[in-house]
Amino acid sequence: MRRGIATAVGALTLAVAATGCGGGGDAGGNDGSKAASDPGAVSGAVTWWDTSNEAEGPAYEKLVADFEKKYPKIDVKRVPVSFDAAEQKFKTAAQSGKGAPDVLRTDVGWTAGFANLGYLQPLDGTAALDNADDFLPGPMSTAKFKGRTVGVPQVTDTLALLYNKAVFEKAGISEPPSTWEEFTETAKTIKERTGVAGTQLNPEGYFSLPFVYGEGGDMLDVPGKRITVNSPEAVKGVETALEMVKSGVSLKPATTDGYVAMQTAFKDGKVAMVVNGPWSTADDYTGKAFKDKANLGIAPIPAGSTGKGAAPIGGHNYAVYRGSKNLDASYLFVRFMTSKASQEYTAEELGTLPTRTSAYTAEVTADPVKKAFQDALATSRARPAVPGVGDLFVTFDQHYVRILRGQATPKAGLDALAEEWQAKLIKDYEVG
Repeated sequence: MRRGIATAVGALTLAVAATGCGGGGDAGGNDGSKAASDPGAVSGAVTWWDTSNEAEGPAYEKLVADFEKKYPKIDVKRVPVSFDAAEQKFKTAAQSGKGAPDVLRTDVGWTAGFANLGYLQPLDGTAALDNADDFLPGPMSTAKFKGRTVGVPQVTDTLALLYNKAVFEKAGISEPPSTWEEFTETAKTIKERTGVAGTQLNPEGYFSLPFVYGEGGDMLDVPGKRITVNSPEAVKGVETALEMVKSGVSLKPATTDGYVAMQTAFKDGKVAMVVNGPWSTADDYTGKAFKDKANLGIAPIPAGSTGKGAAPIGGHNYAVYRGSKNLDASYLFVRFMTSKASQEYTAEELGTLPTRTSAYTAEVTADPVKKAFQDALATSRARPAVPGVGDLFVTFDQHYVRILRGQATPKAGLDALAEEWQAKLIKDYEVG
């Protein structure tokens, strides 16, 4: 996930039956069975909507070329699609039954919504899901909905504690904090001894989750169909974040783009610690504080009063459109793009984090960023797998920033958030 949660577009008002999406692609006997029994004989065309950024395009074009070399009877059309527009564009195409791709690179936050609408082909037992036990449990959990696997994890990410080693050394601090309590004390010491601010919090709801998780809270209880974002545990976690702002441990949240303000302050050496993901490190290295890349420290998310630290999982899955007429070719393409070899390649070429355990080779983990975030993934957890999770974060952002700016108490702000979710987005859930 880059810069928190992507904005989801459109309301979930229409539940589409699976049969309304093309009947599973059985036309012409192309039901997906040949991909497993005789992959070399599979022919056809695959249209793939790639939502990666422009800079990553050449690497994925190479993988497409490698796939077509391995399977010369299959042609792949890679279609770059803007990430910001892809969710609604896919919904529109799938609902109409016209223009949807065979394969889509989907944000993990979209997967449940697409599956709920009947747009994704179940992949359990297919050639697309190869060596499933090799996938990390966290990323694999983002590809499931109601007990079925509806995607294959492509890349993953999570949040960690990033810190300025030189500032720590100047302050006489040898280790990064392992709890939020230590974090606060470390920030105070750094400010007193160096003049550098301890941190700047990002006022996006996604970035509040390490505080919430550290107290044993969560956004939702999905099995119980309850909204728990305003539970005592969640309130306590957000109180921890607010106290950092009130005490001056954190610079005040920016009035416009909180992420950019946080990131700029960190890479310019104006704050000593931030919570961010692996996508941010390339930008960190462009700042004056990290011209020496070795100065960037990365540690697991600090723990709350429960003694455990945790951060949300982001990333992307490959999904197959349920109305595809090219299931055999689509399954083989997904299997190839999520293979150990492909994940090793993108990790080294693009800096992405693999979703397969076997792809964390010595060459991949020689990069300290990948090794550090691999360790961080061990305590990460998936966001609730519910349709429209992106919409939940839109309103979460609005209430969390009000809390951090002192415009609402954590209890009142989270109560209002829970009520808004229940009234507008997840009406079948109870509050509390």
